[in-house]
Amino acid sequence: MSNSARLALLGPHGLDAEGIADFVTALKAACEAGDVAAVILRLAATDERGLTARVKSVAPIVQERGAALVVACPGFTGDLATVAIRGGADGIHIDKPRDLKDLRGRLRDGRILGAGGLETKHGAMEAGEAGIDYLMFGGLYPDGVAPEAETVRARAAWWAEIFETPCIAVAAAADEIAPLAATGAEFVGLESGLWMQDSGAVERAQRAVREIEA
Repeated sequence: MSNSARLALLGPHGLDAEGIADFVTALKAACEAGDVAAVILRLAATDERGLTARVKSVAPIVQERGAALVVACPGFTGDLATVAIRGGADGIHIDKPRDLKDLRGRLRDGRILGAGGLETKHGAMEAGEAGIDYLMFGGLYPDGVAPEAETVRARAAWWAEIFETPCIAVAAAADEIAPLAATGAEFVGLESGLWMQDSGAVERAQRAVREIEA
């Protein structure tokens, strides 16, 4: 693995069918601008068929550019793993997770299980022990509030130093990118407000990450 963190792009919370076209346009430009490892698609809840259709419309675009698509849908009460599998996604992301061991057992064939929204170190360690593929620190809450940047940085540095499970440290503002890359986190996440309106932001983020490595 390179010493340089790779980028993960976070979609906006509550993405619905009407917003998919604009999201895809921005996503294509962003993936062409930098080394994007993963995209976290945060969907608005609807029925299983509707969610699967949205995933199908995004998955090939992400995967053709060498990135993984991970699906999140906090308000969905059905089976998100089935949605991801039927939609052709690479995995699912769960915030404030429960039953991770059950999900781990069902997500086979190399599919990804990621977790975030964990407020304590103990919760993070429990998630790691459940066999997740990555842990995410930071990221906007659904109400648009960002966690404290220093807390995200400190938690990512703690995790990266001690644990082998990769982590994503999420930047909500451009000036957070370099400090998060310096933590040793394997991935730096970019909130949708950083990249959807300006594809050049991905290139700038890539440069900031590589400067840390140098």
